[in-house]
Amino acid sequence: MRYFIELSYNGSAYHGWQIQPKAISVQEVIENALGLLLKEKVSITGAGRTDTGVHAQHMMAHFDSDVAFSETDLVFKLNSFLPKGIAIQSVFKVKADAHARFHALSRTYLYRISLKKNVFNFDSAYYVKQHLDVEKMKAASQLLFQYRDFQCFSKVNTDVKTFNCEMMQADWFFENDELHFVIKADRFLRNMVRAIVGTMVQIGLGKLQVEDLHTIIKSKNRSEAGFSVPAHALYLTKIEYPNDIKL
Repeated sequence: MRYFIELSYNGSAYHGWQIQPKAISVQEVIENALGLLLKEKVSITGAGRTDTGVHAQHMMAHFDSDVAFSETDLVFKLNSFLPKGIAIQSVFKVKADAHARFHALSRTYLYRISLKKNVFNFDSAYYVKQHLDVEKMKAASQLLFQYRDFQCFSKVNTDVKTFNCEMMQADWFFENDELHFVIKADRFLRNMVRAIVGTMVQIGLGKLQVEDLHTIIKSKNRSEAGFSVPAHALYLTKIEYPNDIKL
């Protein structure tokens, strides 16, 4: 039987989602917990990767198991067993061929920029003390919809077949003393959101012009784009699937 697991995590203590040698990951911690509780080796597949320090308010993954169990009881036991930085919201049966990564229709990310020094959000938002021209940043974000190839915002030497992404949303808005960027697409490249935000920040600071974004994207060169903003202010907030994926 195939199951989807819905979860959230604070990425501060983890070297990203995916298992890697000599570094603790969210995937490894959950696999170990499932293995102990179900008394069998369990491999989980996430909807995507998040880099070291990036958070997920909403992550989905799938796993297979022949063990009979109550989904509600498993959620309770996992939350009792897992460290405080990982929380399980639900476990539910899905179709046998349902895939957490390949069947996802969209992913949504939030990036938080603090416009005021705040001792209570320094580890959850990126503090920018200089003045940002938000109108220019908004104008630049709308240019993203004119393109599909975002190689210029991808980490180099990334093993992907295509750099094309379908942009669905890219908005800047104020939230109290913070500036939030929400971006939604069918898929994202490694480091893509942080590179986009870094480029937008440079536009907001006047170090780049709005029109420069055309040249940057067309270059397909990571060195032409802006810096990568810190990971601790990035959140995966939503993953959407077809309605008929559940059993």
